[in-house]
Amino acid sequence: MQSVNHLKTKTTLLCLTACIAQNLYAETESSNSVQLLPTIKVEATRSETSFLNTPASVYRIDQDQNQNNIGVNLSETLKGIPGLQLNNRENYAQDLQISMRGFGARSTFGVRGIRLYVDGIPATMPDGQGQTSNIDLSSLDHIEVLGGPFSSLYGNSSGGTILTTTKEGQGRDSIELGYSGGSNHKNRANIILQGGADKANEPSYVVSSSYFDTDGYREHSDAQKVLSNAKLTWNLDDGSKINWLMNYVDISANDPQGLTRDQWKANPKQQVPFLKQFNVRKDINQTQTGINWTKPINDQNEIYSMVYLGHREVTQYQSIPMSTQNNPRQAGGVIDFERDYYGADLRWTGKDLLPNTRFSVGLAYDAMNEDRQGYENFILENNKPSYGVKGDLRRDEKNTLWNLDPYLQASWQFLPTVRLDTGLRYSNVHYQSEDHYIEGVNGDDSGSTDYQKFLPSAAFTWDITSDLTTYISYAKGFETPTFTEMAYPNSGTAGINFALKPSTSDNYELGLKAQNQLGHFTAAVFQSNTQDDIVSAGSVDGRATYQNADKTLRQGVELSWNKRFWKDLTAQASYSFLDATFDADIPNSDPKKVIKKDNYIPGIAKNQAFISLGWLPETGFNAGLEVRYMDKIYVDDLNTDAAPSYTLTSVNVGYIWKDNDWKIRSFARVDNLFDKDYVGSVIVNDGNGRFFEPADGLNWSAGLSVTKQF
Repeated sequence: MQSVNHLKTKTTLLCLTACIAQNLYAETESSNSVQLLPTIKVEATRSETSFLNTPASVYRIDQDQNQNNIGVNLSETLKGIPGLQLNNRENYAQDLQISMRGFGARSTFGVRGIRLYVDGIPATMPDGQGQTSNIDLSSLDHIEVLGGPFSSLYGNSSGGTILTTTKEGQGRDSIELGYSGGSNHKNRANIILQGGADKANEPSYVVSSSYFDTDGYREHSDAQKVLSNAKLTWNLDDGSKINWLMNYVDISANDPQGLTRDQWKANPKQQVPFLKQFNVRKDINQTQTGINWTKPINDQNEIYSMVYLGHREVTQYQSIPMSTQNNPRQAGGVIDFERDYYGADLRWTGKDLLPNTRFSVGLAYDAMNEDRQGYENFILENNKPSYGVKGDLRRDEKNTLWNLDPYLQASWQFLPTVRLDTGLRYSNVHYQSEDHYIEGVNGDDSGSTDYQKFLPSAAFTWDITSDLTTYISYAKGFETPTFTEMAYPNSGTAGINFALKPSTSDNYELGLKAQNQLGHFTAAVFQSNTQDDIVSAGSVDGRATYQNADKTLRQGVELSWNKRFWKDLTAQASYSFLDATFDADIPNSDPKKVIKKDNYIPGIAKNQAFISLGWLPETGFNAGLEVRYMDKIYVDDLNTDAAPSYTLTSVNVGYIWKDNDWKIRSFARVDNLFDKDYVGSVIVNDGNGRFFEPADGLNWSAGLSVTKQF
């Protein structure tokens, strides 16, 4: 492995951590009273192991402990996960900015490099493009975050995996009505209907719907969002289980875009005056449904199946001047597409067919068909452009994308305290684009390409004691470019960039986990060596282009701890160190633009830390305190500038009252308590130098919900 000096440092840290954890365990054993700790099951690795025995960096967040917030963005719940960098752009037109161990940091909008799932249904397209906008926090039960080598079990673009699970209906029928509001005229109203099944073969249900709007922190950042989610669950007499899910989301959001450093310092709330004429905005509408079925055949065999389909429509107006669009090869300033997507997953699991073994064999299919058009974003009035309207057609194509991935997993407990977990997935993605806009010098840009890779993984787990385990793992990673990343070539103005290659990576991890009277503790040292990494080649006039870097290197250390103290007092802390660099020069005809080896990969914080304290009883008064630190983030490959580091403090209080059939929950919170002026996210390699997306200062929210059982 490369960078021996770095690795020695990290190995020393891990050894020190192991010694500390072992001492903690020894102190616990010598205690006069031993408390039985709950077993935390995780599902992300499909191995039915506990948190302690899973040979991967995996974390579970229960939503019922994260309810003192307005409930719109995933960033309100996903806090303190080591290795996970989640930046709120304060921009509902571009989704959250998420990366795990540096994978996905290049994204200027949407989520890339990370697999997203909602109740087992992919929220990530076959090419790796995903979004979090359809995740309903009102009906959310829990989230699992899987990082490191074992993410390759999910195939393409799995630098990490986030799996969300909706609640199942429980007990008597009930209705919940809620309202919350906050700074920048935020308003959210929601309703939840739920009920359990009285008998087998009858469905339990959860139906949730919400409306949210805001004026936005910055100029031209107002947004409206409607989100509905439904889940029906049948537990059948034969032991099988069926979940049927429906989801709908509709978003209309204006886009304030980025600022230069001088503009940010002068007025972080502003939109660049020149950009106001373009009325940059995005409309999103998506509907999807899916069914998953788990069927135990006997004590040793089980079958799982899932099918889903969905429809997504997006219209986006960009800030591209008419002079730029006059080029006949230009694709216009309005992106307009409709996408149908669908897929299935079938898996068989066998337990103890051989002594102390578990096998899984599956086949996953995902596909999407997209009709994509580009239009001019202006019409001429008195020979002058009037922007912000849909003009003449400039692009028209049909894009098809699909994958058919066979996979298998095996686990063998070959010694009482040592287990081997292995996996193999054949990931293959097939792209085809049919160009229907052929005008003059704008020729036929049709084409197709295929990407494929075998993705092996292996991990050894050693149970040092019943409360302390260590593991070592390796996996091959694979990430194809998304259709959006291929949409524009590095040179020229139109056509699919089929020259963009997929990246491959070798991922290593050494970890330690402890679960005892002093809490849950994890430590991991990791390294990822990536070839042909997909990195930004610049972003001009809303058009992001991409290129391959010969080699990149990501290595670091992650630590986490959480503990329930006296009664309902809880604490959580985490720390991440990530050294993400280019491991070879990226040449350029201009010597000033050569990206040097050892430059930092932009969009990635080197250090992150989080700590929280909470008083969380089931009823009565509750409160919490959170402190988050984020290191500086470079804005471009040349490391010419960086968004500065910051520390944010948040406080929240609430009260829960229950009486027979009634429950009332209230909360109030203040974020950025000390009114820190900071940049929430950066637009990587923006060609206009407008890298910075400022975040809100001191802001508040409060809410009330009432639940009645029948």
